[in-house]
Amino acid sequence: MTEAEIAEERPGIDPDLFVRRTDDGLARLDLVVAGMHCAGCLRKVEGALKGLEGVDYARANLSTKRVAVRWDPARLKARAILRALADTGFTAVPFDPKLLGTLDERESRSLLKALGVAGFAAANVMLVSVSVWSGLVTDMDETTRSFFHWVSALIALPAIAYAGQPFFRSALKALRAKTMNMDVPIALAVILATAMSLVQTMVNARHVYFDASVTLLFFLLIGRYLDVQARAKACSAAENLLGLRATAATLIAPDDSHRSIAVESLEPGMKVLVVSGARIPADGEVVTGTSDVDTSLVTGESVPEQVKPGTSVFAGTLNLGAPLIIRVTKRDDESLLAEIVRLMETAEQGRARYVRIADRAARIYSPSVHIMAAATLMLWFALGAHWETALTYAISVLIITCPCALGLAVPVVQVVATGRLLRQGVLVKAADGLERLAQANTIVFDKTGTLTLGRPCLVNGEEMSPGELALGAGLAAASRHPLAVALAAHGSVSPRPILDDVREEPGMGMEAKLNGKTVRLGNADFACGAQGAPHGGSELWLWQEGERSVCFRFEDTPRPDARATIAALKARGFDIELLSGDREPAVRRLAEELGIRKWRAGARPADKIARLEELESEGRKIAMIGDGLNDAPALRAAHVSISPADAADVSQTAADFIFQGMQLAPIVEAVDVARKSRRLVFENFGLALAYNAIAVPLAVAGYVTPLVAAIAMSSSSITVTLNSLRLNLASRARLARKIP
Repeated sequence: MTEAEIAEERPGIDPDLFVRRTDDGLARLDLVVAGMHCAGCLRKVEGALKGLEGVDYARANLSTKRVAVRWDPARLKARAILRALADTGFTAVPFDPKLLGTLDERESRSLLKALGVAGFAAANVMLVSVSVWSGLVTDMDETTRSFFHWVSALIALPAIAYAGQPFFRSALKALRAKTMNMDVPIALAVILATAMSLVQTMVNARHVYFDASVTLLFFLLIGRYLDVQARAKACSAAENLLGLRATAATLIAPDDSHRSIAVESLEPGMKVLVVSGARIPADGEVVTGTSDVDTSLVTGESVPEQVKPGTSVFAGTLNLGAPLIIRVTKRDDESLLAEIVRLMETAEQGRARYVRIADRAARIYSPSVHIMAAATLMLWFALGAHWETALTYAISVLIITCPCALGLAVPVVQVVATGRLLRQGVLVKAADGLERLAQANTIVFDKTGTLTLGRPCLVNGEEMSPGELALGAGLAAASRHPLAVALAAHGSVSPRPILDDVREEPGMGMEAKLNGKTVRLGNADFACGAQGAPHGGSELWLWQEGERSVCFRFEDTPRPDARATIAALKARGFDIELLSGDREPAVRRLAEELGIRKWRAGARPADKIARLEELESEGRKIAMIGDGLNDAPALRAAHVSISPADAADVSQTAADFIFQGMQLAPIVEAVDVARKSRRLVFENFGLALAYNAIAVPLAVAGYVTPLVAAIAMSSSSITVTLNSLRLNLASRARLARKIP
């Protein structure tokens, strides 16, 4: 989707309607700039905005094509910001989540159509060209040759006009802004070669170069399409995170009447009713009721937390038990969930500062190509050559140096690597994820659901008699609490007693009658009062009249190969840390079991971000691996991130890689593939540079026609592609054995 199409969809829109005010009185506006394709575009956008008087902050995000701007509204208007970007060659519109979701999809569809047209035209023009080449050494007359040239023109001209639009528009936009990008020499080479071929056709010359123009576009569109497809997998996780909040709240009025209002209208001091199974609409304090609340958003821990009057609760967490009445303590935009969203957006913007290898190579490419082509033209003029000859040699230089090999160096490796990892249970989501993973030297793990399976398991069942296990399992079968589910599954092999009057006390436990006697299963206070002293971990107590109190203790089960994977990552030179929102005893036990020396418990989302920033200040490149909602900001803030397939949707969106199954071994495989891919990318750049070192002097010297230049350019692209396929040769050997 082009910037013009975006503007057409939203004609006459007033950007002032989308401006928000910050706490310090500044204005903030989020924009969509669909024309950002590389780090150079990002720098131009940010430079244009930061040069405006009154702008306090400007940060562009390449993956989401968003720009965040803060400025002094007394010194600058929103429309002036849009005009400044337009003067730089970029059309911006106020951010709309629905529009953002379609940008890459439409661009990808447009490129695919252009690629199909270019491929069809290239194949047919090449068939005609083969006939002409054969006729040059046989007895083809000039009339027949002219006819074939006109057939080529009729096929090539419409195809070039349509398929070349992505490059023509980009080049025109850059020239209007008095800047250069990689599409300028591409557009210039295609236009000059096509125009010259049309003139040659009109005068019935021996050689035309329509085949070179169309073939050039075909190969370049392959690279552009692959790159856009990879970018389309990256999106704003912060926007998905907002879907976790409640959209409405049940307000309790002073006269005890109930009515539904939007969560944005809640103010501190209001009372709201939260029924069982509903999300808590705002940060607040429990006034009435006792229940279990799923707090994984905050702690990452899968075991619900008991809440009672006086307990603080947070927006977005899930009420699992009885109804609660909550007094609101913070507005919607000040809640913990809103803070996590802000952390996510800040982390996304920070990620956008990363400059890819291809973008760094592109910085010097465009000016170098134009200098060489201009020098060739002037050289042959100085040597007394005819203008047609000089222009032909200059066009040959432009074509032979066109960045097919450079443009395919990264996307082809990425496609091969992505396919290999997909076969082994790893989905690559980010366009530059492999490159960043290859640079990582520190891995930070979350605990619950990442190093562990996220499912509690009974660990002291051998201490119980079969009767106690059966009774506990019988009571637990009537509850959906995670600990009760684990106990019910463990005791499934024993015959269970018949219980009467089974009921659940929300947030406390289960109670029933067995042969007229009361039995209870739940927390220590509820089940056995003063007779039970909680151990501090995940536990359930069983009490029955006239019998001893029994404590069932639970722990999260580590993934089967967690220790072996940690050892393999250490052997590859990684420093390993464990950051968890869980309680200290559980985190310490797991760290000792897996051989992780550095760990921290009770870490909230902001604490994880702070630790990552601390490590980055030490020069570390961090790979964050987590699954919980509370891990999403850290996943986005890290240099690269990985999440399991059963993770929260927001965490999967924030991550660059997703691995499937119960094993952690795919993480090691992803690291190995990323490092091998990086080596292949550099090899591809080396091949492209070697090709140019040989081909460019020949083109400047006049030994290469535009057709030969197109063939040479295509050969370099094929060489780069074949080199990239070597990544699959190594994978076949690795599939036959386990990762060391």
